[in-house]
Amino acid sequence: MPRKAKELSALEVRNLTKPGLHFVGGVAGLALQVTETGAKSWILRAQVGKKRRDMGLGGFPDVTLAQAREDARAARARIRVGVDPVEEARAARSALIAAQLSMLTFQQAAEAYIDAHKAGWKNEKHQKQWASTLQAYVYPKVGSVLVRDVELPQVLAVLEPIWKTKTETASRLRGRVESVLDWATAGGYREGLNPARWRGHLDKLLPRPSKVAKVEHHSALPVSEVGAFMVALRSQEGLGARALEFAILTAARSGEVRGATWDEIDLEEAVWAIPAARMKASREHRVPLSAAAVRLLKSLPRHADTPLVFVGAKGGPLSDMTLSAVVRRMGAPCVPHGFRSTFRDWAAERTSYPSEMAEMALAHTINNKVEAAYRRGDMFEKRRRMMSDWARFCSASEVKGAVLPLKKKPAA
Repeated sequence: MPRKAKELSALEVRNLTKPGLHFVGGVAGLALQVTETGAKSWILRAQVGKKRRDMGLGGFPDVTLAQAREDARAARARIRVGVDPVEEARAARSALIAAQLSMLTFQQAAEAYIDAHKAGWKNEKHQKQWASTLQAYVYPKVGSVLVRDVELPQVLAVLEPIWKTKTETASRLRGRVESVLDWATAGGYREGLNPARWRGHLDKLLPRPSKVAKVEHHSALPVSEVGAFMVALRSQEGLGARALEFAILTAARSGEVRGATWDEIDLEEAVWAIPAARMKASREHRVPLSAAAVRLLKSLPRHADTPLVFVGAKGGPLSDMTLSAVVRRMGAPCVPHGFRSTFRDWAAERTSYPSEMAEMALAHTINNKVEAAYRRGDMFEKRRRMMSDWARFCSASEVKGAVLPLKKKPAA
């Protein structure tokens, strides 16, 4: 047992100013540590098992000499019964931190998840959809519930009211709740299985979305009506009409067209190279431009202050509703995205081009991993012929002729 130092008074302790460790007596190993800057704090030096510990007991004068001696005696009492006060304090701090972390609400967890992942999302619209659906359907029910306490009853309280009436929204919402809870589990904010998981869990409690609501595809114009539509479209004024015409000729998505820049387009080679960052599959997509598409591009004005091909009224890209407004104004029973389906129908029904070539033109992801591994090229030159044929088809209106009766043979 360490030798006890001379027992100092409170006044003597206050007068200690020399930097170093000053043992104050009263309790073996209790000392006042004085730093070079004059700061003072209490240290208890003790042997704990085979380790020498220097335990901090607080700063002076906030912790008085009497308090320090009392705390030191308590610590030595814990050591005598086999407890390491330093490890005990560390465990207590860890438990406190864990308890504080677990106080995160579902809304706080969701907002943190969005903030952590938004940089990887393709566009601002996706981020807004995430936030708006959670705000509308989840936060009112479980937003203030601690994320560690969100279990099956809370998940069902969100999903059941809209599962049959807003099935697509509910299905997406379930996936978003599952992602937030997975994030919380990985971050140490909750434990256990995810109550929003589908396979082997919610699929036993809720009907499959495809059984509840019929999947509604984007309405498309019949192949036979494309030529007449294009004639009418080319008589429409405005950049929205030209953007829609270009989208139809290239079978591209609306967002790809609205974000097109002049540096992506090589008019000499008749190629539009859309960078991976703007593609749904995150892979560069080369589009062979037909003569009609090149003529359209050459007719467009160029703006010195923006690289955009189709410039909106405020100098930015056209809004996602601009192309839709053109279709509605023309009274066509379809949506802009539906022309991709029309193109696909044309390739299948009116041509002998292989289906994989049409899929490449649409920049669809190949689900078959083996096929994807072997398909190294992009059939570019063959697709060039296909897109030229598509442009010619779009320029020719199909006229349904009248059925003429056959002449009857004269009676013998």
